[in-house]
Amino acid sequence: MTPHTRWRPSLPPLRPPSFTRPLHDARTATAVGRWLGLAFAVCFVTGLISHYLQRPPDWLAGYLPSRPVWGYRLTQGLHVATGLAAIVLLLVKLWAVYPRLFVWPAVRGVRHALERLSVAVLVATAVFQVFTGLLNIVEWYPWPFAFVPTHYAVAWIVAGSILLHVAVKAPEIRGHWSLRSPGTLQLPAEDGPDRRSLLLGVGAAVGAVTVTTVGQALTPLAPLDLLAPRHPDHGPQGLPVNRTAAAAGVTRAALREWRLEVLGPRPYALTLDQLRALPQTTARLPIACVEGWSMDAEWRGVRVRDLLDRAGAAPEAGARVVSLEVSGAYRVMDMGQEYAKDPLTLLALALNGQTLSLDHGFPARIIAPNRPGVLQTKWVARLEVL
Repeated sequence: MTPHTRWRPSLPPLRPPSFTRPLHDARTATAVGRWLGLAFAVCFVTGLISHYLQRPPDWLAGYLPSRPVWGYRLTQGLHVATGLAAIVLLLVKLWAVYPRLFVWPAVRGVRHALERLSVAVLVATAVFQVFTGLLNIVEWYPWPFAFVPTHYAVAWIVAGSILLHVAVKAPEIRGHWSLRSPGTLQLPAEDGPDRRSLLLGVGAAVGAVTVTTVGQALTPLAPLDLLAPRHPDHGPQGLPVNRTAAAAGVTRAALREWRLEVLGPRPYALTLDQLRALPQTTARLPIACVEGWSMDAEWRGVRVRDLLDRAGAAPEAGARVVSLEVSGAYRVMDMGQEYAKDPLTLLALALNGQTLSLDHGFPARIIAPNRPGVLQTKWVARLEVL
């Protein structure tokens, strides 16, 4: 080495990982794909239920069922639990098929190009869907678009992509579905133990993720709720709070002259003392959030249908609820006749035997059976007969 020569380390050229293990094959992809397909199917169906409960089209709004009271708690708990499981399964599925995603030449004809395009759409939308869903659970939105309509639209693209992929790959999937099936492709016997170990590991990972998160909805498992963003019994009056009064712009000063307005053929207004003097109903109902947590609680207040009837509402009438919130996507909420006339739908004044705290909607909030938490409007200022 001359005095003017600097030593520079010799670095190997960057190349994509080379996978030579036999587990990167169609058999492994099919085995994991069965679980992943089931997870996506459950997510899709329960996601549609959640979407239409939150944003029903006009023709459906009056017929959404208010029973069973635990319906939304079950479907949304399943939605979030299977969505979290799908993250593990999707990563393993991509690991199994990774070499096929980067074959060369990239395109070998029109049919192959269409197949590659469908796979690209499937992978991109599936990854987008599960990871934006995960960020929604923790209420972090680092993107400029509205989450709910985008998540709903992409769900249809994912579902269509999966159906197209299954149709294209049907012969290969059928051949690898079970080693005991007639006509099954023969695979090396020595691959069996490795594949079984991989699938057992995947099952254990899915089980661990589920057990440590599902307690936010399945309260008997709440002590194991280590990874979930919400603990169902942590919060004022034994319930979590997603949106505080401060975040909503509601202060106690703004409530000094509070009156409940009820608008209809016979409009009227009530003070809080007058509301408390009306016949009170107590109901034990779950509150279930779109982020996946839910919790039973005891609510006490006035039945909404009694308030609407006093205002001259027709038997088939629904209701519009307006909050004191300064702004927000759910500041105004409509409920169809099934909810408005249900005897368990309350304008709640108390929670678990105590006056509502400000963060839980003091002086009055809506609580209704089989209803997303975002529609259980807090800080109610006005009811309107629809």
